[in-house]
Amino acid sequence: MPNAIATVSLRGTLEEKLKAAADAGFDSVEIFENDLIGSALRPAQVRGVMSDLGLHCSLYQPFRDFEGMPGDLRTRVMDRAERKFDLMGELGTDRILVCSNCSPVSLGERARIVDDFRELGERAAARGILVGYEALAWGRHVNDHRDVWSIVKEVDNPAIGIILDSFHSLARRVPSESIRDIPGDKIVYVQLADAPLLDMDLLYWSRHFRNLPGQGGLDLTGYVAEILRTGYEGPLSLEIFNDRFRSISSRLVAQDGRRSLESVRDAAKRLLDRPTDMPAPQAPLGAEFVEFTAAGDDMARLGDTFGTLGFSHVGSHRTKKVTRWRQGNVNLVINAEPKGFARSYRIVHGTSICAIGVRVKDAQAVMDRAAALGIRAYSPEGRPGRMAMPALRGVGGSLVYLVEDDGAEALWTREFDAVPAPDLTDDARVCNIDHLAAVVHNDEFLSWQLYWRALFGLEGRDANDVIDPSGLVHSQALQSPGGAFRLTLNASDARETLSSRFLAQGMGGGFQHVAFASDDLFTTAAVTRQRGAAMLEISENYYDDLAARFGFEEEAATRMEQAGMLYDEDGDGNAYRQLYSRAFDKLFFFEFVERCGTYTGYGAPNAGVRLAAQNRFRDVQEVME
Repeated sequence: MPNAIATVSLRGTLEEKLKAAADAGFDSVEIFENDLIGSALRPAQVRGVMSDLGLHCSLYQPFRDFEGMPGDLRTRVMDRAERKFDLMGELGTDRILVCSNCSPVSLGERARIVDDFRELGERAAARGILVGYEALAWGRHVNDHRDVWSIVKEVDNPAIGIILDSFHSLARRVPSESIRDIPGDKIVYVQLADAPLLDMDLLYWSRHFRNLPGQGGLDLTGYVAEILRTGYEGPLSLEIFNDRFRSISSRLVAQDGRRSLESVRDAAKRLLDRPTDMPAPQAPLGAEFVEFTAAGDDMARLGDTFGTLGFSHVGSHRTKKVTRWRQGNVNLVINAEPKGFARSYRIVHGTSICAIGVRVKDAQAVMDRAAALGIRAYSPEGRPGRMAMPALRGVGGSLVYLVEDDGAEALWTREFDAVPAPDLTDDARVCNIDHLAAVVHNDEFLSWQLYWRALFGLEGRDANDVIDPSGLVHSQALQSPGGAFRLTLNASDARETLSSRFLAQGMGGGFQHVAFASDDLFTTAAVTRQRGAAMLEISENYYDDLAARFGFEEEAATRMEQAGMLYDEDGDGNAYRQLYSRAFDKLFFFEFVERCGTYTGYGAPNAGVRLAAQNRFRDVQEVME
């Protein structure tokens, strides 16, 4: 089942789209009619360009408003079909998509539709062409692939088959199991698209919000699995209509597109218990460390900040200018090396989070899966193989180190000399890393979701639009099935939001904050303030509202206000408490959280309050400067 992509999925001229598809490793493309019509190249020239790039055209589409046309219009559409067959010969393709009729003058008479396809089949067979009939979800008379298959069976012509499109089927909630009734050799082509679960007009939903498999909420894995059952061996192709994709790099979309196809094919085979070409996704077992790059005074100031947050300096690297700080099961690393990756990252982003380490069961298997998905491994320039642990390129050029779970402690012992730490009391009650938060450019928002979903099998959780005083921030939570590893991705179009300012100041995406899990947040609050931590101040109005919303007694609300604590609870009364530090040089900040019971969210109702507080602190800083 080779990979294909429709040219409509990519931005640019037809030549640019073809090059992007070839560079990403696609085998073929669907030529979208509007792309060809708008091109200065003649069809034979387009065929030559594709040949030079190692591509071919596996489908020409769409042929619209065909079946059920009355009177002279029927003659006209048959003549139009012959002209398209001529064009297909020049392009070098033998397959065409006929989508169900949307014309208001079309007739829905079943016998007329069958007769039309019988005649078209005879004309196509004479040319060696296969016609694929596709049910548009908003088709005037036919909008369900089960109806298309019924018509194709009645037509009974080897040149007429069905085209399956995941969006059209899943958007109408057509059971994927119905595909089992279709023999694989009658499926002319398969088009895939995911989409967020929205309640809106089907045509508008399709034309503006489709995305790549693994970036939405449709069950693409189950859909592809049913297609595999049929014995279909043709292309799996991407047909994506998305306003965001039309404005971003065609290279990025094409690379992500191929990754999404490899991932969904792998998942479908696993669902059917069939052999696959890559290791299974491994959900991280937790975050082992967060690495910061800093030098000079920043290194000392960052260490002081860690100390106020309850962390102790417990180790120094044996050969590098790197220190380890620890509290509970949380490891923070400061890398002040004068050369190498951390220095390069520091030059571009300033003092920042340059890498994270995730614990996995089998690091090599993760690396092998990454290679199959086209995710780049990191190797020090000029020193390949000289790595304490394997690493992958991550968001904003940062690194994702892979730490094997059964060798994590041995790694620290091998690489670091212990430093006596008499103040290592864990008195701030921090036990592990609850979640990490990254900020990315808006045009990379879906791309990084796909990265974590395809590679590590993370699942999408809360998606929220957060109100920053200066604009809207889109936030998507991802986590491992058991919640051992959690990540939120944030993006904004508004230039003055906290997220956008982070991108501008750090010259690109990256991790903006680390959330530590506490088993007693009131104790954490007391200890951090006693140590002199710079914590975020929350408005008094918030606590007035909090008391009204949750019915707190005055004493309880006052206690939270004195701690600077934010509060939320789910529908079952499970509580969630939060504390935030002020940002370190406006670059990154820390959070402490306490989850009670089965609370699984991230305190979304508090996000706007936190952002308003950070903006007030930012304004004060700028006045002082």
